[in-house]
Amino acid sequence: MPTASLPANPDPSPGPHHVAIIMDGNGRWAKARGLPRVAGHRRGADAVRRVIRGAAELGIPVLRTREPGGAPGAEFLREVLLSGRIDWSARAETMLHVAARIEHVTKTIRPAIDAGTWVVCDRFHDSTMAYQGYGLGVDRDLIEVLGAMVGIVPDLTLVLDVPRDVALARLRQRGAVDDRYERLNDEFHQRVNAGFLVIAGLSRCVLVDAARGIAAVHDDVMTAVRRLVA
Repeated sequence: MPTASLPANPDPSPGPHHVAIIMDGNGRWAKARGLPRVAGHRRGADAVRRVIRGAAELGIPVLRTREPGGAPGAEFLREVLLSGRIDWSARAETMLHVAARIEHVTKTIRPAIDAGTWVVCDRFHDSTMAYQGYGLGVDRDLIEVLGAMVGIVPDLTLVLDVPRDVALARLRQRGAVDDRYERLNDEFHQRVNAGFLVIAGLSRCVLVDAARGIAAVHDDVMTAVRRLVA
């Protein structure tokens, strides 16, 4: 079946300032379950909390959510995807992530945006591009076509980058239990990280060095967020 003729990494113009997507760049899920996968062991969970507090200080209502998940059906698919009980083909796995995202947008994100609420989400389309596209080798044009079906592009994407050895040390310190993706080999995570670094070049993205202390990461995150209301 031919793939659609979309570029691998389009950089569409953002819509109204309502959606901020926060993600890490080395392929390790955080265990701060509020927003799934910002680099918990990489200051990601703290970054999410500080974005929420900073927006509140600016008088902006904020919804915090995560992917995969964020709606009942999407949370069900999260368990299916992360448990590792089923060895999905890479393309089928991609479709499941997109199905969860469409449910999440329909049931949670879009209603919040329509009500004038900002949405801070850990993980979104770019994570599918990095994990399934770069990591697992699924056709990236296909992933872009599927992403266009979702119908939402974030105003701001924060890519939290940290060396893998630092991430692993933080995971061990927290006593985190690996999910299916965390159990994949170093070569996979290197491809994912390389993908995130490509994605970080999009104009809506800000690359944050999350190997530093919490205060430094917070300053960079809040500088990016304040630009949305400038």
